Amino acid sequence: MHLTTLLYPALAALVAAQVTFRNSSQTILRVDTGAYGPEIEEFHYYYHQWPIGLAVSSTGRLFVCYTRGNYAFTVGEAVNKTAEEPYPSAEFNLPVSQLNTSFNGIPFGSANPAGLINVQALYITPEIAGKRPETLWVIDTGRPTIMDAQGKPTMPYGQPGGPKIVGIALNNDTVYATYTFPASVHYPDSYMNDIRFDLRPNVTESGMGIAYIVDSSDEGRPGFIMLDLGTGESWRRLTQDRSVLRVDRDVPSYQGHPFYQRTIGMPISTLREGLDGIQVSPDGETVYYSPLTSVYLFSIPARNLRERDTNPLAELEAKSNVTNLGQRGGDANGFEGDSNGLIYQLMPEHNAIYYYDPKDLQTHGYVRDPRIIWPDSASIGADGYFYMNINQLPYQPMWNNGSDERTYPGAVLRCKLLGDGTKITSLS
Repeated sequence: MHLTTLLYPALAALVAAQVTFRNSSQTILRVDTGAYGPEIEEFHYYYHQWPIGLAVSSTGRLFVCYTRGNYAFTVGEAVNKTAEEPYPSAEFNLPVSQLNTSFNGIPFGSANPAGLINVQALYITPEIAGKRPETLWVIDTGRPTIMDAQGKPTMPYGQPGGPKIVGIALNNDTVYATYTFPASVHYPDSYMNDIRFDLRPNVTESGMGIAYIVDSSDEGRPGFIMLDLGTGESWRRLTQDRSVLRVDRDVPSYQGHPFYQRTIGMPISTLREGLDGIQVSPDGETVYYSPLTSVYLFSIPARNLRERDTNPLAELEAKSNVTNLGQRGGDANGFEGDSNGLIYQLMPEHNAIYYYDPKDLQTHGYVRDPRIIWPDSASIGADGYFYMNINQLPYQPMWNNGSDERTYPGAVLRCKLLGDGTKITSLS
């Protein structure tokens, strides 16, 4: 008998069982279980439209949005665990027939400021007594995805009036604010991707606060858009700065497979999205951000983004004050932040959520689970839970030669925040 069999009978039994990669249940080797962190709950299921953004109110209402396409509506509210209905009304969600137009053969999205066209993200700010109700903020890119005459998906340019920020009062579900942008701030090829707020009265001369908006612009002009919520004035910073640009030929891996984008009628390519994730620190002094196609996390003092063009050095000072905080371990999608100052980053390559801790200057793992297949957006609720949309985006038909490889349902997952963290309310 072989000496190994005499000394290590357990090992001999395993060898006899022919343990393989696909059947590692009896191996003596260390195995990646695919999961760590707090327990995940399956909070909501999507069966009709694949989601992009979400936001959870102080009373637990779940609002979701969907990019269009041919979807019936672009903003909805969950009415039970498996269904959503148009919000704030079906009429405010423009019908598909009214989403786009063209001039001299060039496609443009609708210029309608009074209806929703293509909503990319949602965010909720708390009530400010005597000043502002709890508000659902809606980012309408004004740029739906349409099919051209050859059946190839294309995104019309945005035109003034269509791209907008809409504020909806949650106490009575009515629109009370709409902000549009001039073409010098929101370019035709801009794409507003996410938004954060500082509503403290001392951050703007109007005293009504500021919105920081990321323009991810696949066409190559990403940057920050700032909006004075009192005057409606807007301006840009860091347009095409190196820190907001996509990384050329970035090839991530999803579920263990290198990913290339395969769109009908187009050459095989890689993801092109620039500036994507954004989060403001609880003291309002720092804005954290990164492109989707980058392994680096960046920050900039918020004052540099707030600075107006009346200062001729504003852009140069902003570029000079960008800080590279180092690599985080992979590409990241959307961000969120909690009262402890942690910067949560959605990591679709790793089926995980990481967080950056400004105290120790390092990125850490928060939660990982095989169900987290492309976490597309997140929202921190007043209940101390971290909510995330799961939409299987790499399997959508636009990235797979027209073949829809997603499997219903999509989902909202949630888990408890670290260290009794809560939603940031200090910027109200």
